[in-house]
Amino acid sequence: MGGGNSKFNQNQEWLDIQSIQVEKEEGAKISKQAEDGTPVAYDEENVRTLYDLFNRGARLSDNGRCLGWKPSPTEPFNWISYNDVLTKASYIGAGLIAQGQPADNSTHIGIYSQNRPEYFIVEQASYMYSMCIVPLYDTLGVEACNHIIVQAELSLIVCDKNDKVKNLLGRMSATPNLKILVVIETITEEVQSLANQNGVKLVQYSDLEKQGEAAPQEQKPATAEDLAVICYTSGTTGLPKGAMLSQKNCLSSVLACVDLFNRNNLVVNKDDCIVSYLPLAHSYERLCEACMYSCGGRIGFFQGDVRKLMDDIKELQPTVFPSVPRLLNRVYDKVMAGTSASAIKSRLLNWGLSAKEKDISNGVIRNDSMWDKIVFKKVQQSLGGKVRLITTGSAPLSPKILMFLRCCAGCPVLEGYGQTECSAICSLQVPGDGAVGNVGPPLRCNYIKLVDVPDMNYMASDGKGEVCIKGPNVFKGYLKDPEKTQDAMDTDGWLHTGDVGQWMPNGCLKIIDRKKNIFKLAQGEYIAPEKIENVYVRSPLVAQVYIHGESLKSSLIGIVVPDPETLPGFAKEKFNLSGEMSELCQNADIKKAILDDMTSVGKKGGLASFEQTKDIYLHPDLFSVENGLLTPTFKAKRNELKVYFKSQIDTMYVDLQ
Repeated sequence: MGGGNSKFNQNQEWLDIQSIQVEKEEGAKISKQAEDGTPVAYDEENVRTLYDLFNRGARLSDNGRCLGWKPSPTEPFNWISYNDVLTKASYIGAGLIAQGQPADNSTHIGIYSQNRPEYFIVEQASYMYSMCIVPLYDTLGVEACNHIIVQAELSLIVCDKNDKVKNLLGRMSATPNLKILVVIETITEEVQSLANQNGVKLVQYSDLEKQGEAAPQEQKPATAEDLAVICYTSGTTGLPKGAMLSQKNCLSSVLACVDLFNRNNLVVNKDDCIVSYLPLAHSYERLCEACMYSCGGRIGFFQGDVRKLMDDIKELQPTVFPSVPRLLNRVYDKVMAGTSASAIKSRLLNWGLSAKEKDISNGVIRNDSMWDKIVFKKVQQSLGGKVRLITTGSAPLSPKILMFLRCCAGCPVLEGYGQTECSAICSLQVPGDGAVGNVGPPLRCNYIKLVDVPDMNYMASDGKGEVCIKGPNVFKGYLKDPEKTQDAMDTDGWLHTGDVGQWMPNGCLKIIDRKKNIFKLAQGEYIAPEKIENVYVRSPLVAQVYIHGESLKSSLIGIVVPDPETLPGFAKEKFNLSGEMSELCQNADIKKAILDDMTSVGKKGGLASFEQTKDIYLHPDLFSVENGLLTPTFKAKRNELKVYFKSQIDTMYVDLQ
């Protein structure tokens, strides 16, 4: 499928039943691609690790182009071949060994960098010499970053920028095990001086490569059970947890996705190209890139500036575009804004969407119809003009926008579901299935079952319950944290996700709720509402607060009960207002003053910008056991609060649009 009119699939019977019940695991389902009902980890005897997979990609590409980047905004993309990557990886691996990093799976190599070829090469070097990478990322706080460096015993970290080196050097008292920083950017005198003061060795990345070239080492490739990456989840409360993912864990997810594509007329091959801009510290991006190199395709790295991403895409012309709802929502908003001012454009858009939805329902996905030429060509060109697959993950995408994008892009737009602990993914929509509102059937590499959540009245007998996953893609546990590992994974090896799912009649999974009081916003940020509420009640004007967010929204909103003792005096002094609580709560000036004070308290309390509520509704009466909004132990009844204030919540979200 290189574009044009593409007929997907398979017969209707296959789409009607996309997963099968497993007898040996009561209540579990698996993809129909696992023909004997057992999870599949591998395809080939000689491909057991990500290093094996990259070598397979090198063969399939016939030593074609592998990694691309722009040296400067005015220069075109430069490329290096698969064999060049392997050669450079061998030099970097040998250089790491020369710097005192043993070729052993207990060796953890930190990477603190944006997506770029050097990041990828360090990763391949680690696999080549049985080491394990530990990504760090910018949204980690100082305490969380220190925790990772100490817990993962990182003595060496590869950094892309001098600013990141300064960041690490500024906290050496908390990370005494850190001895060497490898710097990709040219090391400045200021940073070198700071390193000398802290007794840390700085090594220029280019010098590390030369050192390895001068002193080559015999390769010691990782085995299937060796750790590939310790991927720290950002967490919501407390310190981040280090999910230990083995080579087998990661590989099984990659091969399952590629197999799903290949069986459904969407063969990924050496002519394909992916744009790399989602953080490589996250398992979703790592999965997407591995799918690409498994088939000998190309990986083009964006310049590092999101504002220039669309320019990078137009030049790179990717065929595969991994994305997240936040970016796809912007595409939708931009198209709708561009047509709203013109009745003719709006009518043409609606006609085009209607016609293409009919095609999609018949398994036909095309980019060469009359409507593509008249209405949708501009959207397709903005993505480079050659995209033939879009994937979305990390947070739910609205079914309406998902169908809209399928029509506009003229290619499959597939939504998947998973988490770091199952190597990024456990279910994925089938190309050619026009349905929306689900995350597809289980992959061939894992079982999925639903477990009763009686407190929320979700029962597996009704096809609803907590999503649990078992298979070769499920992680080995959290680094040095057996207690949290036991919380996440039961004694039978089932990973408990905390998400509530529902089986659809065709065997696909739909995510309908969250078991714990933790949820994701549309941009993929995890939110712990109780933590935020505990900060906001420090405001003298706030007696109680209920923080609410939704996975299809990018902002938090709140229901606030002002303090009945302090509000009257505040209103009188600040605005010369008096009256009953119900009257004061309806005053716009008072609402703004309370929201401003909460924002100030939130900043002082360390809340991130995405944790700050963007709108509030003032409610005059306290939540209580008597009115059914508190438990007997005075905890908020979150489901009841959500229902009780539904109209106010809906109004606030409309006002925020």
